Amino acid sequence: MNADRVVGRGVLAIVFAGLLAGGAYAQSQDPATQQQDVKQDKKDIRNDKKDLAKDRADRNADQRDINQDKRDVKNDKQDIHQDNKDIRNDKQDIHQDNKDIRQDKRDVHQDNKDIRSDKYDLSKDRADRNADQRDINHDKTKLAKDDAKYGDNSAQAKADRKDLHQDRTDRNADQRDINHDKTDLSKDRTDRNKDVKDLNANRKDRNQDVKDLHADRQDRNQDVKDLHSDKKDLKQDRKDRNKDQKDINKDKKDLHKDRKDLKQDRKGHK
Repeated sequence: MNADRVVGRGVLAIVFAGLLAGGAYAQSQDPATQQQDVKQDKKDIRNDKKDLAKDRADRNADQRDINQDKRDVKNDKQDIHQDNKDIRNDKQDIHQDNKDIRQDKRDVHQDNKDIRSDKYDLSKDRADRNADQRDINHDKTKLAKDDAKYGDNSAQAKADRKDLHQDRTDRNADQRDINHDKTDLSKDRTDRNKDVKDLNANRKDRNQDVKDLHADRQDRNQDVKDLHSDKKDLKQDRKDRNKDQKDINKDKKDLHKDRKDLKQDRKGHK
């Protein structure tokens, strides 16, 4: 027991001596050096605050860039969706235009066929009308001869008048057919001109739709490139934001450490 007490008292004496020595060393430090340490600590704290403020500003700027990148990505996706919708509509329009063009070609072909038929009918009816007119002229001559030879009331004269009347009836019917053929021909030509106009208009629409399709595809491809670029920017901005956040955390630690050093140096100065 006595040996343990002796050892314990010896340890306490050593610790007490160490404390006295540390206090003496602290008191023996040069006041000018301690003041210089305090000044340097304050300077470090000011620099830490500046770094912290700058890193926070950078972090906030990066966050704004991230938010803008997200909006750009969202808009790019919407643009691509709209471009694909426009492309589908353009393809449908081109398909319909080509269908209209084929129908217009058939209409023009039929109109030209009708015109040729009308011309043939008109030519035939004119030939019939001219033949009837020759028959009329012949009947008139024959009637005049029979009247002079046999008398107005003779059987020959009556037969000639009957033939003349029939030929005039035929001639008038042929003339009506001619007038009808002219009307049909004029109508068919009008229809043909209208169908040709429609054909040209539909070709123009088809060509414009092809241009629109090409332009919409270019827009879609550009929007895809923009989306890829915006995603890349978003990824980079997130990296920058995370790096700035790490810098902020480090600045906070440095500031906390410098404040602790300042507090310690001030204690030593006192």
